[in-house]
Amino acid sequence: MTAARAFDPVELEILWQSLISTVNEQARALQRAAFSPIVREAGDLANAVFDRRGRMVAQAVTGTPGHINSLALGAAAMLEEYPVESLAPGDVLITNDPYKTAGQLLDVTVLVPAWRVPAGGGEARLIALFGSTIHHTDVGGYGIGAGGRDCFEEGLWIPICRLMTGDGAGGSERNSDVWKFILSNVRQPDHMAGDLHAQTASGEVGAQRLATLCDAHGLDDMEDLADEIIERSEAATRATIRELDAGSHRASAVLDLADGSLIDIVCTMHVDPEAGEITVDYEGSSEASPWGINVVANYTHAYTTFTVRSVLNPDIPNNHGSLAPIKMRAPEGSVVHAVPPQPGTARHVVGMFLPNALLKALAHLKPSGAMAEGAGAVWTMQVNGHHDDGSPFITAMFTYAGGVGARATKPGLDACSYPTGVSAVPIEVVEASAPVRFLRKALRPGSGGNGAQPGGLGQVIEFEVDTARPWQLNAVTSRLTEPPQGIFGGEPGASGSFQVNGEPVTTQTRITLQPGDTVRLELPGGGGYGPPVDTQDRDGPVAS
Repeated sequence: MTAARAFDPVELEILWQSLISTVNEQARALQRAAFSPIVREAGDLANAVFDRRGRMVAQAVTGTPGHINSLALGAAAMLEEYPVESLAPGDVLITNDPYKTAGQLLDVTVLVPAWRVPAGGGEARLIALFGSTIHHTDVGGYGIGAGGRDCFEEGLWIPICRLMTGDGAGGSERNSDVWKFILSNVRQPDHMAGDLHAQTASGEVGAQRLATLCDAHGLDDMEDLADEIIERSEAATRATIRELDAGSHRASAVLDLADGSLIDIVCTMHVDPEAGEITVDYEGSSEASPWGINVVANYTHAYTTFTVRSVLNPDIPNNHGSLAPIKMRAPEGSVVHAVPPQPGTARHVVGMFLPNALLKALAHLKPSGAMAEGAGAVWTMQVNGHHDDGSPFITAMFTYAGGVGARATKPGLDACSYPTGVSAVPIEVVEASAPVRFLRKALRPGSGGNGAQPGGLGQVIEFEVDTARPWQLNAVTSRLTEPPQGIFGGEPGASGSFQVNGEPVTTQTRITLQPGDTVRLELPGGGGYGPPVDTQDRDGPVAS
């Protein structure tokens, strides 16, 4: 048995930065090649490299926490069904199984093995896998929105299978039956095909760069490097937790939906310094909703680990090692642990809301990391209908963010997609893809909660659709009655408002609108931090 290679600190840092550069290049290739605006313009994606055991070693900077940390678990699930020993050069795996990956059928995961011929010659050996998860425009079924009543109604379910197969000469060819099934069940087959090829090609870019890295540094594979990175990351995370006091801290937050129903998120954070572990237990949270907002365990785990890590020590690399000491428990069948066939296309409404409860519990452990509640999930819109000549149109999903909660030393950010990190698809791109006309897009004055540090502002958006025919809108909103709460005496931010022609909309389902109808969105503002201060200070008026 060959002894594990030892890495000195300088060499390890060079290899680490080269590995990060590799996955970042994979992400850039995917974003540039993607057909869907939500990927190309907004960055609704994740990219990472995995070792032969399915452990995430490094992630790209671009992407969302929900995708990347779900991918960290999803890749291992894919390799359980297709072990590395069963794969051949040219094979590519695919799935959108929501309960094993990112929680909604629109998020498709592709895993591309990286092969390398050893320096001494012989057969190519699988040395790593490059994974990506992206939000596809359509997978058939109900489409964007919370109206699907089970996962079968929500769209096409792609089980873990081979998207591409090896051609025997080191190349790939389509698994034609799988491609036929997929493209026959979606509304925009060209977009789907283009995005799948972009995912495959970007994985191949990563594989090529990794082979170059191995050649340059005399590595036969990346097993020893992966072990070193993962072990160091885990040790650093456990050391951070060991500095905390033992104890349990309970917190909660309330989320309201458009139909007036309330979702309780309850978390108890158990700190075990001796083991160097934190366990977050969601016992007491609401049962699963009949609407498609339920969160699978992977996605709950993703935003749980993201929030805990970002407060305690965000400088430690995000990989299998740093995620391992953070455990998560959630009752099966609850809104934070959906099981088949509970629906979840709009699971981001709850998933992106989780930090509002988690940050309250973390405030007991690290007060300097405390933050008031923010708007939570981005609001998502999708418009479809027919042009005047009868030809159909459908927009990619476009998203808008409210205000972020204030922090101990800084105001909340205005109209910022926290915690997801996606950008808004530019209105020019939306208008170019469909007859949507934006009438207004501006910050919402006064929507941030007052405090020693004020909450971030929400925004106001108005749009209409230029067609002589009825059209449909799938909208996912929240925080319409329950405003984001302040912290330590800070005041709440403003709640949101979703209107059509000035009238509130109180449904979770797709709505049909008429020519000339105007949609108005008023997104929530973030809560304030600390008691409001005097409106005058020594330098003059404090900006609101």
